[in-house]
Amino acid sequence: MDGGRPLPLQGYRVLDLATMIAAPFCAGILGEFGAEVIKVEMPGKGDPLRSFGTMTAAGSSFNWLNEGRNKKSITLDIRRPEGAELAKKLAAQCDVVAENFRPGTLERWGLGYDILKSVKSDLILVRVSAYGQDGPYRDRPGYARIAHGFAGLTHLAGEPEGPPVVPGSTALADYISGVYAAVGALLALIARDRFGIGQSVDIGLYEGIFRMLDELAPVYAKTGYVRGRMGADTVNAVPHSHYRTRDGKWVALACTSDKMFERLAKVMERPDLAAPDRFGAVEARLEHRGEVNRIVAEWMASITYREAMDRCLAGGVPIGPINTIADIFEDVQFKARENLVAMPEQREESVVVPNVLPRLSETPGRLRSLGPDLGQHNKEIYLGMLGLSAEELAGLKAAGIV
Repeated sequence: MDGGRPLPLQGYRVLDLATMIAAPFCAGILGEFGAEVIKVEMPGKGDPLRSFGTMTAAGSSFNWLNEGRNKKSITLDIRRPEGAELAKKLAAQCDVVAENFRPGTLERWGLGYDILKSVKSDLILVRVSAYGQDGPYRDRPGYARIAHGFAGLTHLAGEPEGPPVVPGSTALADYISGVYAAVGALLALIARDRFGIGQSVDIGLYEGIFRMLDELAPVYAKTGYVRGRMGADTVNAVPHSHYRTRDGKWVALACTSDKMFERLAKVMERPDLAAPDRFGAVEARLEHRGEVNRIVAEWMASITYREAMDRCLAGGVPIGPINTIADIFEDVQFKARENLVAMPEQREESVVVPNVLPRLSETPGRLRSLGPDLGQHNKEIYLGMLGLSAEELAGLKAAGIV
């Protein structure tokens, strides 16, 4: 129970051996819904995410405070035989182990899936790597930026005559693969409960991105069409883009059907635009994409942001703001949905972070803590969970293993 309500993953335990974002994000999602997450970090150094990005005055990165949420931190050098033995003892008391090293790394340290299965036969091992556990590229290093390019997303981002650009966030693939990894872990837990088996979950950083590229693959397979960069436009719909208002603000407009365009034409007081002999059919709008976009852009440029929003929404036309983070912090919808939450932090007055997703009506997840101090839970885990003595723990620390 947490806050009077049951947590759906209460009683499950996750051993997070990973670093940075991808697999740790998977473990973090499970932790938000009640799983006990034990974060294993290098003694004296910790996860590189602790010092990556904007730092707080107290010396922690905001990345770490946000992504280390709901986790317990222990230090352990799993590269050394003594550390690997302790890791196996920890894994024996866990349901899920998460890692995102290059393929073969855990095996080299004596912690491969076959070894982990020998200490707990129904263990679930979640593995996130740049290109997956097999294939000719399995040994290549990679980060989300590389995954975006490899998956085909970066090629689509930018203006038609310009270079490929960053598609919004350089960490997108990390987070998406983390979500898929969490789905895989949950499916494997269901399979374990039904069939009594453990298994490994394998995902490459690029694969989640590739899966989300709409019709790109089937269209190419059938027609050979290679989609290029389209700026803010959309391949199969017009107008479906970004437009600037008279007062300099940007809006997103999405007319995905002839009916939507007819509504927009009425809002613009140009019903003639939706006539059958003009742009009433999507085929005509696609053929005359530039002209349609120009007409809509000129109309948007003649009115204010508020006028554009009010008129389109009143007319049933999908429109929304292009928000900055400052806009988001002031937005009434974000506030009503509590998408941002201020969390107390022992060395900061508070830190504002995105709230838990998804929303469950009866067993919702909850933020209980932000990223912990390095090794903050060593005594709790080593003495309480593994049953080591204080002298044994001190010896391991002196040897640099913990």
